[in-house]
Amino acid sequence: MPAPDALAALRRALARPGRDTSDHDLNPRVAAAGQAPGQALRPAAVLLGFRPGPAGTSLILTKRASHLKHHPGQIAFPGGKLDRGDRDATAAALREAQEEIGLAPSQARILGALPAHETVTGFCVTPVLAEIDPDFCPVADAGEVEEVFSVPFAHVADPAHFHIESRIWRGHLRRYYTVPYGPYYIWGATARILRALADRMAS
Repeated sequence: MPAPDALAALRRALARPGRDTSDHDLNPRVAAAGQAPGQALRPAAVLLGFRPGPAGTSLILTKRASHLKHHPGQIAFPGGKLDRGDRDATAAALREAQEEIGLAPSQARILGALPAHETVTGFCVTPVLAEIDPDFCPVADAGEVEEVFSVPFAHVADPAHFHIESRIWRGHLRRYYTVPYGPYYIWGATARILRALADRMAS
């Protein structure tokens, strides 16, 4: 899909109605880890950065550093918890992207946001979508990111590329979405957010 067409399709998809998503969508009986009933979710934001190029538009993703305490080695969007100084979710997503992959806010043009996603670890994550300058060159923060890579937007925009897998988690069978690409196993909240976007693209 040529870059202008892909970005136009993204804008149309964001204009369509959507609903909040959750890690519990496929697992309504599995409670959030360490979260008491009624406990407020912690706000967070991630950046879905779409970069146009000669081969089409691609999505920027990261592989988390293997020494991290939480989710080591997993595929993720740049992002994290909202800080007190963050004006909103968009500001938080841009700040985290600058810290993790060296993206200056001036290199991103915000397209919009998807409805919030509730994670099994007790976060309420706002996915913020942005068009990234074609000449952006990622610089991974060694403390948090092992690798920065790109996936063709066409791959994650197609619901047919998503699969449901399962594993035992805290004594329960937990099901989750995956959307593998080459050597990268994209799963969990990252895949669920992308599946929500793919569903909008296909509608």
